[in-house]
Amino acid sequence: MKAMDIAHERLQNQHLASPQLTKPGEVVQWLGAVQAQDFYGAKWALGLRMKNATDEAIEKAFARGEILRTHVMRPTWHFVAAADIRWLLQLTAPRVNSRNAYYYRKLELDDAVFKRSNKALAKALSGGRQLTREVLRTAVQKAGVPCDDLLRFIHILLRAELDGVICGGARKGKQFTCALLDDRAPETKRRTREDALAELTRRYFTRYSPYLISRCRMR
Repeated sequence: MKAMDIAHERLQNQHLASPQLTKPGEVVQWLGAVQAQDFYGAKWALGLRMKNATDEAIEKAFARGEILRTHVMRPTWHFVAAADIRWLLQLTAPRVNSRNAYYYRKLELDDAVFKRSNKALAKALSGGRQLTREVLRTAVQKAGVPCDDLLRFIHILLRAELDGVICGGARKGKQFTCALLDDRAPETKRRTREDALAELTRRYFTRYSPYLISRCRMR
């Protein structure tokens, strides 16, 4: 396969050339996950891959929970389709927690602390509430979990995401909120580890690696 052919096929597979997808959730699900540390850049990445995309359409899909923003794959934000979030977390959360282990120890965060903080977050967000970080920080502190240290609180939230307790909610103005995962994605598919690995591998090769796909086809 020529380099030009590889580039062309990658553009097609990633819907950057002649995009056919029409919804933000379709784009995120097609790609598997989209790095979203830079929220505005991530929205633009979705818009480039959609027909007739608008910022309003992407923002509404985010507000409705069709696409969720959470920590998955590694300790950074990603957009994930609501339909995929549970099996992706099951597959990747152990690895992300392993990478976070140093900070958990440094910040004196153990399973007992996470159990208490997760319970406090779940209680604060019950009833479909979507709250900002500062409001949740107060709720966690009232539950007896010190989080004056912002880095400590960030890791408390991160662990709650990896445990499948919370995820990103709709924005309030320019502020991000958190919501219960059970509220945002109440009935989403779970997979066995083997099935999840196979699905993630399939998406990666069909979306990102035309050279390897072509070699497989030739064989």
